[in-house]
Amino acid sequence: MAATGRDATIRRLKRIEGQVRGLVRMLEEDRYCIDVLHQVNAVKAALVKVESEVLKDHAATCVDEAIVSGDAEEQRRKFHELVKLFEGVR
Repeated sequence: MAATGRDATIRRLKRIEGQVRGLVRMLEEDRYCIDVLHQVNAVKAALVKVESEVLKDHAATCVDEAIVSGDAEEQRRKFHELVKLFEGVR
């Protein structure tokens, strides 16, 4: 991952970390369940964004390098990595 993309992703993850700490406080304070659930959904959406950015970077660097290399075995390996990743999403 390029330094600027990595830095942005780290900042995003630190914000998510703060949101999760906020969720803990909300539960400790016995806050209204719907408010907690709204915050949980916000955290999930933020994690999806992180996942998307890392996946885009992987495709633009690692997968692209395998394609450019012409190494059929490396290309298959990268393809199967992605297939396994998405199988785990289910």
